[in-house]
Amino acid sequence: MNNNHVLDRLINKIASRREDNLETSYTARLLSSGPVRSAQKVGEEAVEVAIEATLGNTDTLISESADLLYHLLVLWVSMGVSSHKVWAKLEAREKI
Repeated sequence: MNNNHVLDRLINKIASRREDNLETSYTARLLSSGPVRSAQKVGEEAVEVAIEATLGNTDTLISESADLLYHLLVLWVSMGVSSHKVWAKLEAREKI
């Protein structure tokens, strides 16, 4: 794992928020809600990405894409999914 990659740094930060104060940490609240809530957020953000792309709103698309990636990483943490396994799957598909 390349800990210098922004997504790996972010997933580590998300995992560290699990024990934070639920009143002050959105990430801690989301993680405490379980994977179903995180999955719902991924779905919501994916729809927003699609809408902004369809409308041609590049700046908003960028912002919504960041939200989608963040919520996907929260889902991974919630489900115990290792980013290494996702990166390995992507690398394997790159060869296809």
